[in-house]
Amino acid sequence: MSDKHGLKYYIADVFTRETFSGNPLAVIPDGDRLSDEDMQRIAREFNLSETAFVCGPRSEGLCTVRIFAPATELPFAGHPTIGTAHVLAAQRLIPLNEGSNDFVFQEGVGKVPVRIEMRDGQPVFCQFSTAKLPEFGPPLSSETLAGIVGLLPEDVLDGHYGPDAVSCGVPFHFVPLARMSSLANIQLDTASYQMWAARSWARSICIFVRDPSDSARLHMRVFSPSFGFVEDPATGAAAAALAAYMAVREPARDGQFRWEVWQGYDMGRPSQLHIEADKHNGEVTAVRVGGTAVVIGEGTLYL
Repeated sequence: MSDKHGLKYYIADVFTRETFSGNPLAVIPDGDRLSDEDMQRIAREFNLSETAFVCGPRSEGLCTVRIFAPATELPFAGHPTIGTAHVLAAQRLIPLNEGSNDFVFQEGVGKVPVRIEMRDGQPVFCQFSTAKLPEFGPPLSSETLAGIVGLLPEDVLDGHYGPDAVSCGVPFHFVPLARMSSLANIQLDTASYQMWAARSWARSICIFVRDPSDSARLHMRVFSPSFGFVEDPATGAAAAALAAYMAVREPARDGQFRWEVWQGYDMGRPSQLHIEADKHNGEVTAVRVGGTAVVIGEGTLYL
């Protein structure tokens, strides 16, 4: 293979502190020499929900991060943002100080502010603020959503905490459930999904339910077959939109609101995402998603 070009990569599990949990991510720190076609082929080869490519200089607190699912490039995604920040920090590929550090990722959606907390020279927590404030699209009915995810209409909440469609860079249809037990009974109806996904404002579905023992904990599952994977074990973009969904329904017109999201448990990939939203005069003014990650491997691609 001496005539082939070697390209370094890292594999990280994101939104977890444990290996083989969370959402796996491939990070290519040197993406400048790759074409769009190269990036898409590499993402398809890894066949993870996303692969991140870092481009441009990193010494001025800014770099470009391009994110590819197996089937398409994404303008923004949460677990690649957190995972890329962790990998760059853990491998000392960006200049950081002890304590809190601010960085910016230029993604397709715009500039995404990132905060990296360092302790004893290692990243212990990463958080991003969404580049876009929440946008709300036309929601689907409880009956339609229930049919798509293989549940009964009465399994889906209605009213104030009913279905909605929200985007903080990537749009999702939200399906709030009445009972925890329904979350494990989901069976995605692929035919129904394909019929509405082609013409719907959002092509991904986020199903969630409040923990009956802790109102600040939300359990979530996310399905995005259009992007080349059926279910995702930890979805930062959905968590960001969920923070906006919850914040607009809070009775207080001002304040900072926090929740913990558990995802991936039904897939054997337990993940924890920390979400926040700020409100001022009844409007959501900021959304943040944070979590931990662990580098589980590294290697070289020969192109």
